[in-house]
Amino acid sequence: MAGEASIGAELHGGILRLTLQNPPANALSVKVMEALQAQLDCARGDEEVRVIVLSGSGKLFSAGHDLKEMTERRSDADRGKGFFEHTFSLCSRLMQSIIGNSTPVIAQVDGIATAAGCQLVASCDLAVASERSRFGVNGIDVGLFCATPSVALVRNLPLKRAMEMLLTGEMIDAATALELGLVNRVVPREALDETVGELAATIAGKSPFAVRLGKKAVYAQVGLNLAEAYERASQVMVENMLAADAEEGIGAFLEKREPVWGAG
Repeated sequence: MAGEASIGAELHGGILRLTLQNPPANALSVKVMEALQAQLDCARGDEEVRVIVLSGSGKLFSAGHDLKEMTERRSDADRGKGFFEHTFSLCSRLMQSIIGNSTPVIAQVDGIATAAGCQLVASCDLAVASERSRFGVNGIDVGLFCATPSVALVRNLPLKRAMEMLLTGEMIDAATALELGLVNRVVPREALDETVGELAATIAGKSPFAVRLGKKAVYAQVGLNLAEAYERASQVMVENMLAADAEEGIGAFLEKREPVWGAG
């Protein structure tokens, strides 16, 4: 049905493309977040899914939470607080599940990504943006400090640059997002699909075991001190070296042939 909020899903060649479909702004309503969470949960146990690409339909990536939905619930004195608690708990779980999902997630951004939409980009493992894309955490403009988006933002950007965005509500363009490390690549809009497809296909062609193990290892060591991080990483290297894919990959390299990876 036209205009109905949903998540488009298409799996091809190990790449699962998930598309926010909540026109006109692809707002992260409760329904949209629940649907996206359900797709991520299904992908977690699917060995056919090697890479997830997350994009938005139409002219925006996502303008963040559905302010109309939240305003309507705010007037309900009895259930308003409970709705807000559910909304932000759901959002927090969604962002963490992207990181916790062992499958790499790439944000494909074309257009505006603001507030929780910017948080969604920052939560993905990689991000590719079109030249026309813009990013912001502009809740402060309507009297809301973007506290939950700040969690992802300060883990991607230098603290003072993140604070500037959070306190002023000012948008940054794609080139600035690239400079600050919020996105990996910026390309012309007409090259966006192809660029993301090539990046996803490259990752999908690697050992699924090593990719899944590696993503989990990277996030696990980020919060550790140097000695603990090396201890954790060393354990991962041992596990990886003893895996069948490492034997196959090293053997293929020495024999000058293409490796044949396991299911992961």
